[in-house]
Amino acid sequence: MLSQEQILHVNPHLASSITYASSRQSFYTVLFLVDQGMKEDAFKAYAYFRWLDDQLDKESLSKSERMAIVRRENALIDQCYGVEGSAPPHNLCEEEYLLVDLLRGDQCKADGLRLYIRNLMAVMVFDAERRGELISQLQLTNYEKWLATAVTEALHFYIGNHCYTPQDETRYLAATGAHITHMLRDTYEDIAAGYINIPSEALEKYRIDPQDINSDGYRQFVKSRVNLARQYFAAGRHYLSKVQNLRCRLAGYSYIACFTPILNAIERDGWLLRPSY
Repeated sequence: MLSQEQILHVNPHLASSITYASSRQSFYTVLFLVDQGMKEDAFKAYAYFRWLDDQLDKESLSKSERMAIVRRENALIDQCYGVEGSAPPHNLCEEEYLLVDLLRGDQCKADGLRLYIRNLMAVMVFDAERRGELISQLQLTNYEKWLATAVTEALHFYIGNHCYTPQDETRYLAATGAHITHMLRDTYEDIAAGYINIPSEALEKYRIDPQDINSDGYRQFVKSRVNLARQYFAAGRHYLSKVQNLRCRLAGYSYIACFTPILNAIERDGWLLRPSY
């Protein structure tokens, strides 16, 4: 494990600068809404996975190279969590130091942070595997579940940490709706990068190929996804209304508000997706 002296060599502004460059929404959410004393760690939690996602998205990487990256990062996470038999990777970069510092001491015992780390890592592994491959509806559902769990648990861990939050079947629906919208928004970009966001069952049902984005069948698929995202957002708003912490509610409502205009635009366009929004 790294010493505190090694960790201190990391640029203290690295995490916040990565977050700012990647997502103004995330940056200002952390800056203004995260609990006092947890802002630096929240930046690290976002920045580490933003960096990892960017590494996996490099066009030059083969599947074996992508899988080697996620194996290395999983080994680092296991070492941070003290998993028996795990061995830390060598020659860590600055971004990997962010993770080590994030999971120092008692931090690694927090269930909310653990759920964020493990579920978002599952998302990274799946993205590394699925590039250039068709996916099934079950795989898509699991993908959505991992992402939604990670986002929601991070929200509650860093904002209103000790406040009441409902533990019911609607807990992850707002984040699931956001993920559905995110995949629709990025369809053209993802197709170009080799990521297929429509399940094989839908391709068979509508007798289309993944590239047939303007076809009637693809539009029917998009319509069903938009309607599902709207249902999830409605349930998510109701869930958030029962969350005790005001800052957490504001962050959640803002998260939904960020994606709702995209759904509106898709519907106005007759369920035809645009290359950008």
